[in-house]
Amino acid sequence: MRGFRWLALPAVAALTVLLFALTAGIGSARTAVAPNNTAPPTISGKAQVGELLKADNGTWTGTQPITFTYQWRICDNNGGACHDIVGATGNEYTVKAADQGNTIRVQVTGKNADGSDTGTSVPTGVIAAAGTPTPTPTPAPAGNGWLAAGATAVAVTDVSSPARLQIDQIQANPGVITRGTGVFTVRFHVSDTCGSSVKGAQVFATGVPYNMISIPAQQQTDDSGNVSMQFKTLSGFPATPRQHLLVMFVRAAKQGDPILAGISTRRLVSLRVNLHA
Repeated sequence: MRGFRWLALPAVAALTVLLFALTAGIGSARTAVAPNNTAPPTISGKAQVGELLKADNGTWTGTQPITFTYQWRICDNNGGACHDIVGATGNEYTVKAADQGNTIRVQVTGKNADGSDTGTSVPTGVIAAAGTPTPTPTPAPAGNGWLAAGATAVAVTDVSSPARLQIDQIQANPGVITRGTGVFTVRFHVSDTCGSSVKGAQVFATGVPYNMISIPAQQQTDDSGNVSMQFKTLSGFPATPRQHLLVMFVRAAKQGDPILAGISTRRLVSLRVNLHA
């Protein structure tokens, strides 16, 4: 018996130490949460060769500390077909001559000990040549849409090549799409490359990918160059549990023109999504 007790005591002691190690800190353990981008990054600065663009991280949740890394991306003039800009990994980027005629996005990745998440900004405007004056929109009087004070909309029938249409402003109501959003409205403004609002332009819009939102009938811009279109969320929304942007393809054209030619224009636009609201 004495020998048995002598052998058992060290085993009991070792078991006690093991149980203490396994249970220590259970009462004080914290809930660890990986980063989650709840509002996408934004870009400030002028979309022009030689200008400095700055990335804002957007809004994030998760266990602190969260560290951020950046990747600037060059995209086509509609904000699509993006690829990384080699070496552009800081929170600032100076626009290069090779970027002219394209748009730029920034991807921000937040990382902590529990995981990571990535948010992507909406595209900048089309990059202009160095020294190009940047027009400042004049706020319109109440009830006059976005038509600049003193300006007159031109009829789409008076716009001809080489001028083009452009979708230069959008406004969503509500401003952030949530899981509970059943119906929302987007107002689009169409102008020409001379800066005049355009009335009578045919506007078509749909969600990307398909089956996230309804597709309303094509509509014409009014005397202020505006058109408001109502959309319903469908079973395909959200596209993923971590969706932060709702991307839409928008086209403006002159009736009778080929939709891929003439003075027509196409653009990808993004609306903010917050699935945690």
